[in-house]
Amino acid sequence: MSIGNSPEDDRPSVGRALQQARIDAQLTVEEVSTTTRVRIPIVHAIEQDDFSRCGGDVYARGHIRTLARAVSLDPEPLIGQFDAEHGGRPAPTPAAPLFEAERIRAEPRRPNWTAAMVAAIVAVVGFVGFTMFNGGEKNSGGPIAADDTTGARKPAPAPSTTRPTVKPDKPQPSDSAIAGLPKDKVTIKVTARDGQSWVSAKDANGKLLQDGLLKQGESKTFTDKKRIDLVLGNAGAVQLYVNGKEVKQVGDEGSVERLSYTPGDPQAG
Repeated sequence: MSIGNSPEDDRPSVGRALQQARIDAQLTVEEVSTTTRVRIPIVHAIEQDDFSRCGGDVYARGHIRTLARAVSLDPEPLIGQFDAEHGGRPAPTPAAPLFEAERIRAEPRRPNWTAAMVAAIVAVVGFVGFTMFNGGEKNSGGPIAADDTTGARKPAPAPSTTRPTVKPDKPQPSDSAIAGLPKDKVTIKVTARDGQSWVSAKDANGKLLQDGLLKQGESKTFTDKKRIDLVLGNAGAVQLYVNGKEVKQVGDEGSVERLSYTPGDPQAG
C-alpha cells in the first residue's frame, strides 16, 4: 500500500500563489502597487517569499492580506500557511513597556502675581486702618497740646490718612519659550499617536539607534550630525517631527515607509 503526498505538500508557496493569481488576473506589479499602496520592491520580494522587507511578521500578514484581496484571493488560507511556515502568531506582548519612552514633563506652575498683589494691598489697608484707629483713641483720651499765648487747650494733630502708593510688579518673562533646535544637526521625534508602530532608526554611520515596537502613546527622539535613516511600520499611526517641524502624511495605516533626513528643513530622502 503506497502513501501519496498530502494536498498541502503540493500547494504553492504564499509568494508563488500571490504571483500566479496576479498573472491570472492580468495585472502588473506596478498596477498592484498602485491599488494597494504597497511599494513595488516589497511586492516583488513577497512574490519571491522574501518577507524580510515587510518590517516584521505583523506587517507581513497585513501585506499578504492586502495583496490577496487585490488579486481576488481568499487571504485567510495564505495567512494560515504563512503562520505555519514562520512559527505561528507571536505571543501577546506583556503589559510592561518594551523600552522606556520619553515622558512629558509637567510645565512648572507660574507664580500668581495677581493674588500676591491683592494680598499686599489688603495688608497695607489693614495697617493704615490700624494706625488710624490707634490715633483716634489717643485724640479722645490722650494728652492735649497747650497754646503758649492763650493757655487754651488744642487737640493734637490727627495722623495723616494718605495711603502709600503701591506700584504693581513688572510682568515676569514667560517661562514657556522653547529654545531652537541646533541647525547643524538632524533631530527626529517619532510618536506612536494613533496605534503601535514598529520603528527602526540608524545614524549616518549605519549604527542602529532603535529597532523595536513603539506602543501607542510612546515617543522616541534621535539626533545625528549628518543623517537619520528611518523604517516606520504602520506609518499611518505615526506622528513625525523633523528638526522641529511636523511632517504631514507620513504614510497610510499598515504601510511600511523608509525615510532619510538631514539637517535643515524636513525633506525625506
